Amino acid sequence: MIPQPFKRHPNNPLITPSELPIPANAALNPGVAELDGEIILLIRIEDRRGISEIRTARSKNGVDGWVIADKPLIEPDLPEYPYEEWGCEDARVTRIGPRKWIIAYTAYSRYGPSVALATTTDFESIERLGIVLPPTNKDATVFPHQFDNLWVMLHRPVTGGQEHIWYACAEHDLTHWTAPGVLLPERGGPWWDGLRIGVGAPPIQTEEGWLLIYHGVKEIGNRPIYRLGLALLDINRPRKVLARASDWVFAPEAHYEQSGLLPGVVYTCGAVPVGDEIWMYYGAADTVIGLAIAKTRDLLDFVWKYDYIKQIGRQKGMEK
Repeated sequence: MIPQPFKRHPNNPLITPSELPIPANAALNPGVAELDGEIILLIRIEDRRGISEIRTARSKNGVDGWVIADKPLIEPDLPEYPYEEWGCEDARVTRIGPRKWIIAYTAYSRYGPSVALATTTDFESIERLGIVLPPTNKDATVFPHQFDNLWVMLHRPVTGGQEHIWYACAEHDLTHWTAPGVLLPERGGPWWDGLRIGVGAPPIQTEEGWLLIYHGVKEIGNRPIYRLGLALLDINRPRKVLARASDWVFAPEAHYEQSGLLPGVVYTCGAVPVGDEIWMYYGAADTVIGLAIAKTRDLLDFVWKYDYIKQIGRQKGMEK
């Protein structure tokens, strides 16, 4: 039997639409950060019109006692930001300084989804950098420091009907991204991540490399199933993939993952190391927020044991 490193927290779901300060369809896909001994979630809240905003929720223990902000951190439909008229979605947070974070999020408008960036020092206010990658693009995150004087961002454009995880690079101001390339391709065919893939949580630094949790989609009976997988990137050259697990590591199985606006979905935008564990916050069925916890060592062992790259190498060797 394949091991299941992630264990769902018994308090799941942690946050539901009924606990929000506004009438809403869903609380989902939170980014996560730590500040002054608190866990901060950047929750995507979809209102009853269908338009999403991003609002903070704070907890001392990361499990309960959530204090949800009374106003959005990233508000859509402002006249000066026309490319966000239909919503701000799926924030991913990276610390890039002692007290500075960069937020990558999806700006949604009639022109399609785009990648937008903003910075914050306190999660009370933001400085928008604006749209940095045009439609159709989403699922972006920035690494926490430069590599050979280059910032590296992962993102998911739609290219010729295909949806792979790409990278791009920037030298200074985080607004001009060049040198694109494919990091992880969708695997096609019957694979659990064959239809499309995208970044999940921002990459997590470990002693063996950057641990990347990503989502993969397969369509069954005209219904998408979202599962989560693992890859490991070189610690000094994050555009190099060291390993990629062939098997998914987390799938929608609990009742709150199978019942909601979009049943059969687990989708993460944020995970944090807590001691020797990884705490992964995720959207379930596009409706509520859950928490799953795994040992960092177990996740690394999983990606190495089920490494698809190594499996392909063995197959090619047998064919010679």
